[in-house]
Amino acid sequence: MSHATHANAALTPRARLKLARLIVDHGWKPARAAERYDVSWRTAKKWADRYQAEGPAGMVDRSSAPRQQPNRTPAPVVRKIVHLRWKQRLGPVEIGDRLGMPSSTVYAVLVRCRLNRLTHIDRTTGEPVRRYEHEKPGDLIHVDVKKLGRVPDGGGWRYVGRKQGNRNRAATPDLPRNRWRNPLTGTCYLHTVIDDHSRVAYVEAHNDETKETAAAVLRNAVAWFADRGVTVQRVISDNGSCYKSNLWKQTCSDLGITPKKTRPYRPQTNGKIERFHRTLAEGWAFKKFYNSESARLAALPAWVHEYNHHRPHSAIGKATPITRLDNLAGHHN
Repeated sequence: MSHATHANAALTPRARLKLARLIVDHGWKPARAAERYDVSWRTAKKWADRYQAEGPAGMVDRSSAPRQQPNRTPAPVVRKIVHLRWKQRLGPVEIGDRLGMPSSTVYAVLVRCRLNRLTHIDRTTGEPVRRYEHEKPGDLIHVDVKKLGRVPDGGGWRYVGRKQGNRNRAATPDLPRNRWRNPLTGTCYLHTVIDDHSRVAYVEAHNDETKETAAAVLRNAVAWFADRGVTVQRVISDNGSCYKSNLWKQTCSDLGITPKKTRPYRPQTNGKIERFHRTLAEGWAFKKFYNSESARLAALPAWVHEYNHHRPHSAIGKATPITRLDNLAGHHN
């Protein structure tokens, strides 16, 4: 037989078969057959019984894995663990306390998702341990949606405090209301696009994250990059509903782009755009006081221009992202 034998097995599958046949086919006593092959009586009896039940096929090693695997952590819980680790950088004990589960279970999930070390995520310096980068602009673009609470007229709670922030929200006209008639500031959906090679960013602010909006942003972004001499080849997104739609696939097909998806529970795969979102929040969204949502949005184009054209990027040797686009004179690879 060509089957591999367990490293500590006393008998090869061929020897087991000979031993079993002596007992079953030739009437030997198990003790006598065991002495012949220098094994215990129990071992001889085991192979004889298995031969009688399964024939020659029963002579190979069986898996040593337990017949019943312990229950794996449910996917929704895994998502919560990954979120707390990625967004809040909490440890297994803190995450376990929040979710009411053993820290050992949390740690096992973090190991499985390769999030057990903070250096596997995104350090404060923005320098990940293992970095990849596509060779040319347009080889791959990252897309995602960043959600921000809208700023009420008069300013949000971060700068004016909770009490005044609630007053400002109540005084802001035309706001939607919840079931208790309390005003809701609503959500601003920032559809962001990052070129993998250059880190050049394209951003549009919208009122939703529907498939129609996502597809329109992709078309606009591809045209914007084309104006700068960049042909987009691939696009990578998470598994959000707008990116799983047939409209998204059709739009990619129309544009000649290959759509790709990040691995579930592995936010590192889209780490460049996650890092950009943090820079966006720190450098624009919450950097200073805005007295209204329109005032904050009015400042967005200037900040994106500053990011692309003037801000040194640590991950590309402190160059500015725009200098890595091939169409700029003096910057060909």
